[in-house]
Amino acid sequence: MSTPIIRPCMSANQRRSQRILLAVPLRVSGKRSTGTPFMELTNTLIVNAHGALMVLREPVGEGQTLAVKNITTGEELACTVVDVNLGPNGVPEIGFEFAKPCPRFWRVSFPPADWSTRSPEAKRFASGPSDVAKPVKAPAAKK
Repeated sequence: MSTPIIRPCMSANQRRSQRILLAVPLRVSGKRSTGTPFMELTNTLIVNAHGALMVLREPVGEGQTLAVKNITTGEELACTVVDVNLGPNGVPEIGFEFAKPCPRFWRVSFPPADWSTRSPEAKRFASGPSDVAKPVKAPAAKK
């Protein structure tokens, strides 16, 4: 008789990167199912290194590709809709994900630790030697 392999699974609350409540003004554009383009101005509700949650009146579907432009910085990235739910005020809340993590897109001044150490973008924008003091080794105890 064989023993089943039990793998640890991610809990429902475990995330790839920390979420931050942050309203970032966005210009969202894409194509309707008819092929006609649309553009809508909105704000994020929650952001993380991998994407965000925003309200959007334009009907979109899971798997749809959109372009999101950070109005403050002018930076634009492609993203994919990963979740669509009706929000408390009746306006759909859209979860979207970047093709690859891009924490710098949100310009968070003090990003969570999990945004800076694992992200290639964070390493690319590092500004040389750190002014952080190196730990001092304590002398060994005498016997």
